[in-house]
Amino acid sequence: MDTDAAQVVHYSNYFKFFEKVEEEFYRYLGFTFNDIVSKGLWFPRVEAFCQYKKPAKFNDLLEIELTVEELKEKSVKYCFKVYNKESATLLAEGHVIVVAADKQTGKATSIPEDILEKLKPFCK
Repeated sequence: MDTDAAQVVHYSNYFKFFEKVEEEFYRYLGFTFNDIVSKGLWFPRVEAFCQYKKPAKFNDLLEIELTVEELKEKSVKYCFKVYNKESATLLAEGHVIVVAADKQTGKATSIPEDILEKLKPFCK
């Protein structure tokens, strides 16, 4: 983990954690970011938020929970909770909103139906 001088995880790393969990979630669903790109799409973030409750420290083992909070035709809101795995203490919670966009034009487009169908069972 990247920590600051006080050996506390730097706040910006939580967004890296969120992205890594999102990647693993896609892998679990049977596709990758490369598969999305091969369809001529990308999933830019249009909103990112994190509220820090308690610090994560050097050598803490973290567990990150992902939920699909909102699923729309062109966007998905993923929510995250970061826990200290050993103490089960909630350290942070946040979200990102991703939009399906055409790689060529950069304009929002519909999320492919096969991806929507894989996401639906995880939607609250």
